[in-house]
Amino acid sequence: MPKITFIGAGSTVFAKNLLGDILGFPELASSTISLFDIDAERLHTSEIVARKIASTLGANPTIEATTDRRRALDGADYAICMIQVAGYKPGTV
Repeated sequence: MPKITFIGAGSTVFAKNLLGDILGFPELASSTISLFDIDAERLHTSEIVARKIASTLGANPTIEATTDRRRALDGADYAICMIQVAGYKPGTV
C-alpha cells in the first residue's frame, strides 16, 4: 500500500476533507497516512480527526503523526503540501 504524507497537516479542516476523499477509495483505504506539522498541538487534533474519519469509513490505514519532516517523507509515495503562507494570522485574518 502507498504511503501518503500530508505536509502541514495541522490544517485540520483541509486534512479532514482530503482524508475523507482518499480513504473513501477502497484501493487507498489501507494506506499509510503520515501527518506532519510544526505545531504539535494542531497535529494531535488532526491525528484524532484522521482516526475518526478512518473508523467512520471502515478504512484501516496506518496513521502516524510527527513533527519530524524527514521521518514523514521517508518512503512516501505521495506528498501533499497544504501549508498556508503567512499562517492563520495574518494570512487568513
